[in-house]
Amino acid sequence: MSAIGPLLTVSAQPLDTPHVRRGPAGASSSRRNGYLAFSPPLIGEEEIAEVADTLRSDWLTTGPKVARFEAEFAAALSAPGALALNSCTAGLHTALSVRGIGPGDEVITTTLTFASTVNVIEHVGARPVLVDVEPDTLTIDPAQIAAAITPRTRAIIPVHYAGHPAEMDPIHALAQERDLLVLEDAAHALPATYRGRKIGSGPNPVAFSFYATKNLTTGEGGMLTADPAILARARVLSLHGLSRDAVRRYEAGGHWAYEVLAPGFKYNMSDIQGALGLWQLRKLSGFQERRREIVAAYQAAFAGEDALEVPSERPWVEHAWHLYVLRLRPAALRIGRDRFIEELGTRNIGTSVHFIPVHLHPYYRDKYGYSAAAFPVAYDSFQRMISLPLSPRLSDQDTADVIEAVRDVLRTYRR
Repeated sequence: MSAIGPLLTVSAQPLDTPHVRRGPAGASSSRRNGYLAFSPPLIGEEEIAEVADTLRSDWLTTGPKVARFEAEFAAALSAPGALALNSCTAGLHTALSVRGIGPGDEVITTTLTFASTVNVIEHVGARPVLVDVEPDTLTIDPAQIAAAITPRTRAIIPVHYAGHPAEMDPIHALAQERDLLVLEDAAHALPATYRGRKIGSGPNPVAFSFYATKNLTTGEGGMLTADPAILARARVLSLHGLSRDAVRRYEAGGHWAYEVLAPGFKYNMSDIQGALGLWQLRKLSGFQERRREIVAAYQAAFAGEDALEVPSERPWVEHAWHLYVLRLRPAALRIGRDRFIEELGTRNIGTSVHFIPVHLHPYYRDKYGYSAAAFPVAYDSFQRMISLPLSPRLSDQDTADVIEAVRDVLRTYRR
């Protein structure tokens, strides 16, 4: 494992070590002594010290550290500006509200995403129009976006699934032809690039997540990048629609008076979160180096397995590798995805599934009358997918444990 920096030395030791157990037919299999979490965060002493400094300061809520985090984040992405918020969901919701999207409007997005991407469309009173994904990257299919556009369409929300950028050039072309908003869900996509451009570097709004499992974490939190004019309105909406934030009211020389300019939201980020974000951002390139090392080990181990379909990376992108999603090939196995996950669990390997397609959830299924097979690529992939552990905290031994556990399940249940 390569050295990533002094605070990553924690990952030089495995989270636990394997031992031998007896399998269902008496065969030996590799099993860790302790459970390997799916995506443990990596927090160092710098973050802890920065948070402690915040706790000793005059500012706990949105203040100078959030402002520094916004400026450094925008600079890192070459973005025109950045607004720190309490979630990626807040960024998506605020951006739709800034554009004035509401009842009678339609917004196109993918079914293979977390519910928040679609929930925000409902929040503003618009109709979500779901489309399927491309078979290799599992990102939204531009051809299906084109087929779904109607006179009521106002926006497209592409999702950069697992950290692989969606095909943005044809999406932007469609939007330009019809004056549609392109609002990117980049919850997985820090720090990804598309055709040499960093995701978040353009003038259209792009929402990032800093949830605990993300490539950069503030525990909870998010960021919206966009043109300054969009962000100016978003900043007002993100804090109750107030004309002055707390800094401008309570700092030396500030004034207590404010006006409510719009019925806004409570979406601001605190300085405690901003303190975490400052150091996480500075370590991001090292985190990504380690993620790529782990992915390379997984790809080398699994690419030749006829029972597995490994994730892809198109030549013109840089994948953020937020997730490593395997898809099983059922014809080669005597068990399905759910049993495969259970078997990895008995070997102390944590996993997840990303995602249950939105159209399968009762609210959206019942409201819009979707059948399970309405989006065949997403539905088929969902039934076969497993997200393996992926975090810069994983050591070489942790990675080897995951590989051996997957191989052991394959050996035991291959047809």
